[in-house]
Amino acid sequence: MGPFTLSFILSFFLLSVSSEGGSIGINYGRVANNLPSASSVVQLLKTNGVTQVKLYDTDPTVLKSLAGSGIKVTVALPNEILSATATRASYAAGWVQRNVAAFYPSTQIQAIAVGNEVFVNPKNLTSYLIPAMTNVQAALVKLNLDKAIKVSSPIALTALQSSYPPSAGAFRSDLAQPVMKPMLDFLRQTGSYLMVNAYPFFAYEANANDISLDYALFRPNAGVVDPGSGLKYYSLLDAQIDAVAYAMSALNYNDVPIVISETGWPSKGDANETGANANNAAAYNGNLIRRVLSGNCGTPKRPHDDIDVYLFALFNENQKPGPTSERNYGMFYPNQQKVYDVEFVLGSGASSGKGDMGWQEDGGKGNSNSTGNNKSNIGSGNVRSSSTGETWCVANIMAGKEKLQKALDFACGEGGADCKAIQPGAGCFEPNTIEAHASYAFNSYYQKKGRGFWTCDFGGAAYVVNRVPKIGNCDLPSSA
Repeated sequence: MGPFTLSFILSFFLLSVSSEGGSIGINYGRVANNLPSASSVVQLLKTNGVTQVKLYDTDPTVLKSLAGSGIKVTVALPNEILSATATRASYAAGWVQRNVAAFYPSTQIQAIAVGNEVFVNPKNLTSYLIPAMTNVQAALVKLNLDKAIKVSSPIALTALQSSYPPSAGAFRSDLAQPVMKPMLDFLRQTGSYLMVNAYPFFAYEANANDISLDYALFRPNAGVVDPGSGLKYYSLLDAQIDAVAYAMSALNYNDVPIVISETGWPSKGDANETGANANNAAAYNGNLIRRVLSGNCGTPKRPHDDIDVYLFALFNENQKPGPTSERNYGMFYPNQQKVYDVEFVLGSGASSGKGDMGWQEDGGKGNSNSTGNNKSNIGSGNVRSSSTGETWCVANIMAGKEKLQKALDFACGEGGADCKAIQPGAGCFEPNTIEAHASYAFNSYYQKKGRGFWTCDFGGAAYVVNRVPKIGNCDLPSSA
């Protein structure tokens, strides 16, 4: 993808950027008794550059606080009122009038999530979903709000009958024709999108011996080839989203966009919750944010799609039931302090000549249990440029060979990197891959330029690590 425009310089990590890529938003859950006031939360969001937020209700205090903030809002119609909304058009109309129209446009409501993961609800509300969505849409049409406000419903990956490999993705037989087909048809007809809640953490936690932690955290890794499609995957989230995309394709709905309505990684967990710690949470969210903002947000099946992502969640919520991880997905503590640092900076964009976004990943504060396996030679889970510690610059495999080659040419050419060691026959020529050679060249450039964070970006093709990377038998130097 090409360069993107920025309307502001971001000081932190929760934001939405107008670009050729997707955008980042945040889920604002409130299952807690110690959260700051709604007005304080809105100020927190604005201070940190957040321009999209997703709610789980239509609390009037929250919606009033968001008025005039410039933050785009997705509201939710709770599962508890699905049946009334589905069976009584007048109820749906009243709900939309009181909870949406009454606040719009001062509060920039852009979508309504009708229910949440309805298919896994023990009360079996599935039959109400499509009628409820239809009645809400009809209410929006009557108020002439249907063009500005979209209707969808978040689904969990449990809606899939099969998800591995991604090309075998298919909806459950009890959902495919009765529910998913009419839902996708509704989304197509209304110009909306399918909301998907996807959590690589759950898959990794259950299969830590088989799934590389690097693959789950968007770090450089060897990749996994889908034997059915021949496509190669470098991230577990991509594989999960493409499993949904293939299931949609099986029903002939390739044209309906996907929005990742929830994804995240817990910063703390119980002893048996492998991988739940602040380092991994910082790596997952930071790498995902960086990827989206650098324009590399498509998946192998949908490489040109601009996928919007809503991170889960804004706060740790102390009243959520379940294991410890459920109360520790937040990026902020209730006192509004960061759980871990994931920062954005405006880099110099050496490879493109533009002001691209540079990013540094921080391992975070505190620790929990095991980080799980780390099978990659390049990349780490707690990396951040510092003025005292040794740091290196390595290639971002997910940037793609074309972008890596362009950046490599710049580094070894006008960038002035020392690339003699990666010439044929030289000590670091092997492995003879674009990723390995780019890492060597990027690191040389970075070290020569004094390790300024803006010198390890290359338009999203590189990032900083703080553990010595190894390429074959060649260690990257930590000085010019």
